[in-house]
Amino acid sequence: MLKKNLFYIGIIVSASGLIGPPLALAAGLAFGLSVVHPYYTESRNLSKFLLQAAVVCLGFGMNLKEVVHAGAAGFIYTAISIAIALSLGVLLGKMLLVGKTQSLLISFGTAICGGSAIAAMGPVLQANEEEMAVSLGTVFVLNSVALLLFPIIGHLVNFSQTQFGLWAALAIHDTSSVVGAAAKYGPTALAVGTTVKLARALWIVPLAIATAMLKKSHAKVNWPWFILYFCFAAVASSYLPRYVPQSADLFSGLYRLGRAALTVVLFLIGAGITRNTLKEVGMRPLVQGVTLWIIVASLSLWAIHAGWIAL
Repeated sequence: MLKKNLFYIGIIVSASGLIGPPLALAAGLAFGLSVVHPYYTESRNLSKFLLQAAVVCLGFGMNLKEVVHAGAAGFIYTAISIAIALSLGVLLGKMLLVGKTQSLLISFGTAICGGSAIAAMGPVLQANEEEMAVSLGTVFVLNSVALLLFPIIGHLVNFSQTQFGLWAALAIHDTSSVVGAAAKYGPTALAVGTTVKLARALWIVPLAIATAMLKKSHAKVNWPWFILYFCFAAVASSYLPRYVPQSADLFSGLYRLGRAALTVVLFLIGAGITRNTLKEVGMRPLVQGVTLWIIVASLSLWAIHAGWIAL
């Protein structure tokens, strides 16, 4: 009973606005690593739905011109970084003798958008439950580290909010952690990071289809529909208040609701990192994931700081 009460309290406090995203994640990690999760499966399903709903709600706080500009300007950087990450990931997997499917899942998760990419590519690659669990575990652990570490590094290198948002979108795995880290850094970082990351997530579709064709797989590709809804939300918030002024208050409320939902998502993600998750990850896949992530994060940090990548 105590475990359930602690879990409920964590969700309520996270949703209340009393704590920010990093503290919510830390509270979730403390819960997940100290007690047996009473609602592990339900929590994972809820966090996936809430993340997508939160991203859509955050769209109501975006300006369409900024969304289009960031998405278009970040397209070439995204394409290059995905190609580099996939190539390095496959190479590292071979060097570390990680299983081919396992290596590809980690590489796709790092290159595109973490758990979403792994969930989409898993059926295409005909991955088993263990391979999926290990890949997701690796990504979730690194997401937790990135959410806490990236804002600190951003301040140390004096990144502007635009620079940080771009770096977070290029170097952090999951959309939730990109949004969480960017929200901690500032509103402009949040707008840039969310937009570029969602544009990056769109690459799931062509890469999944291409992989399915190469493997002659008939698995169903999971389409990221929530990205389309995010764009609709940005369109509505940019133009509708001109004709219906009262809608501005509604959109502002939905944006705040999205921020609150995101904080709850980060608590749920932290609570999902259990001792068993860490055991399942294993050393070789973890080394591959950590090494690839450090290389991608370092290269993108250097390129943005040197002015090679800019919006």
